[in-house]
Amino acid sequence: MTIIVILATEQRMNPGTKQNWSVASAKARFSELIEKAESEGPQTVTRNGRPAAVLVSIEEWERKTARKGTLTEFFQNSPLHDSGIELVRLDHLPRKIDL
Repeated sequence: MTIIVILATEQRMNPGTKQNWSVASAKARFSELIEKAESEGPQTVTRNGRPAAVLVSIEEWERKTARKGTLTEFFQNSPLHDSGIELVRLDHLPRKIDL
């Protein structure tokens, strides 16, 4: 089963996009649009001649959004990990506020 995701973006067009589709054309030929996204890569949908959305295959979506490690691994791989920086937690209570 193939699932697709439409990424909305009014500002920029994906440079790897193979073909531009008008909204009307994308609606009329949606199955073809899906097939092109799977076989040729991201497909740009335009509104009034301007890029409005990009259609990508689920495989590409999962590859782009896959988690690349844990937060702990991120901090362990940080250039500051063994820099000697000392973090001190304050023991102060929160300030009182009037409600």
